[in-house]
Amino acid sequence: MSQFKQLDKPALSPLPVQPYQYTEIKQARVHIDYHIEYHKHYYSVPHHLVKQAVEIQASDNSIAIYSHGKRVACHPRSYRQGAHSTCSEHMPRAHQAMQEWSAERFLSWAGDIGRETREVVHHLLQEKRHREQSYRRILALLSNAKKYGRDRLNKACARALLINSPTRSSVESILKQGLDQVPIATSCDTEQEELNLNHHENVRGEDYYH
Repeated sequence: MSQFKQLDKPALSPLPVQPYQYTEIKQARVHIDYHIEYHKHYYSVPHHLVKQAVEIQASDNSIAIYSHGKRVACHPRSYRQGAHSTCSEHMPRAHQAMQEWSAERFLSWAGDIGRETREVVHHLLQEKRHREQSYRRILALLSNAKKYGRDRLNKACARALLINSPTRSSVESILKQGLDQVPIATSCDTEQEELNLNHHENVRGEDYYH
């Protein structure tokens, strides 16, 4: 006992105030939308790290992300699968500006083009995806009014609704093929056209990589 008091006790440190938390460390690559995925939830990092490898240090209540040994992001841990945790300061300037957009503004803009265009935009807004991703698709959709004209865009939206495929990819495919200017004669034609387009937003399209 005397040796313990003389030698060991002075060297002892007090117990930690906080209990030990297990931390999982793993490597990840930053997606094109400047998020990394951990247990099916997506966390943002500074956008200049897109496509780069980073290190995730995950505990029960926090997610820390490191690049070359330096911490570049920290988020509260979320267990919502398929959802996003996004810091506005991680966004490119164009995406930060996009926060000023709203569903009402997009619907109003689309309504000026035509009722069918507004309906397609309404469908896009109902999709369960990150808001900025939906907004980018809608902006790309509406920009076709400059390339093809407002009337053709609205007719293409009408055709996309008719074949039960109200997506940006389908509308653009209809415009590129000139199908908006061709009358649909029978229901069989409608079904065949839906199969031929074969563009659905749940398949990664070209805009996934921009």
